[in-house]
Amino acid sequence: MSSEALQSADDVNATPARATVKSGAELSIVLPTFNEVQNVPIMVDLLHKTLEGVDWEVIVVDDNSPDGTSEAGRRIARLDPRVRVIRRIGRRGLSGACVEGILASSASYVAVMDADLQHDESLLPQMLNELRSGEADLVVASRKVEGGTIGEGLSKVRAWGSNLANSLAQKLLNVTLSDPMSGFFMIRRDKVEELTPQLSAQGFKILLDIVSTAKGALRIKELPFTFRQRQHGESKLDTLVTLDYFGLLLAKYFGDMISVRFLMFGLVGASGLVVHLIALRIFLVAGAMEFNWAQTAASFVAMTSNFFLNNQLTYRDRRLTGIKTVIGLFTFYAVCSVGVLANVGVADLVYAKPEYWWLAGTAGAIMGAVWNYAASSALTWKKG
Repeated sequence: MSSEALQSADDVNATPARATVKSGAELSIVLPTFNEVQNVPIMVDLLHKTLEGVDWEVIVVDDNSPDGTSEAGRRIARLDPRVRVIRRIGRRGLSGACVEGILASSASYVAVMDADLQHDESLLPQMLNELRSGEADLVVASRKVEGGTIGEGLSKVRAWGSNLANSLAQKLLNVTLSDPMSGFFMIRRDKVEELTPQLSAQGFKILLDIVSTAKGALRIKELPFTFRQRQHGESKLDTLVTLDYFGLLLAKYFGDMISVRFLMFGLVGASGLVVHLIALRIFLVAGAMEFNWAQTAASFVAMTSNFFLNNQLTYRDRRLTGIKTVIGLFTFYAVCSVGVLANVGVADLVYAKPEYWWLAGTAGAIMGAVWNYAASSALTWKKG
């Protein structure tokens, strides 16, 4: 990347005014953002240099970044009519941002790429030419085909996780892409419009969602690229995204018969079961508590764990903050109280011998699962 481009990060107003864009852009570049205030001006500048001679626009879809990414984008947009900003309030998630950006476009072709400068914008003209030729519906920038590489963009742990996620997607969903985890691609807008009603607004892997939903109907071309190192800001991915990804895999594997949110809730519940059994064993052995008391205490430990995981992951688009988090926690306790009663009652029936403590705890925990999901969706994380 040129020193010229990096220097522009020092001033978010550095992008100069540009010539008025022609009506009807041929290409829309969707940039989903969260806390990318330093990177957006650099990216816009790089797009101007890369896409000279192309009628293009960039749509910055920002999830209400506290660092002022939306405001920085609008300052550029006041000088540059190629730039548009969508600020999302109360909605979070990469896939949902990409879908909203695509639906806001009227261009023939739409590209999705990260705003963190890890994706090589110089590949865009080649991707566009592949679509213009009419021989492909979707062009994917791949780190896995010959000539592509992860480079220094991922740590060893994240590279290993990415490889595992790719393998699971290929085996479970019969996806033939070499790099279904790529977040850098270009697609004919009419094709993705057809698939949009079946796509999930949750999750981080919109490409995998598109390809698995299309069920082989898209003509795909893969081009190699090198995944660059992030220059500014921090990665938005964390360990919770793993659960989110598995939820998407399961939803697609079962033909979208079960919502991703329900599967997320179930995966969080599964982690809560582990927490429940560990807490139960501690209360029984270290605390020398009677089983009923130990089971009740373990249930509340698991509910607390489930609440915070669901608030961060399952209901990220309705995430509770501040005092609402405290109120939400007690609401979660309240709506799950019926599930706890069923939990303890069933577990007590099963608990005939001490060595079967794990079976009793599991049976009781499962009994409250369906009630907990329905009640918490309607009351704890109700839509505003």
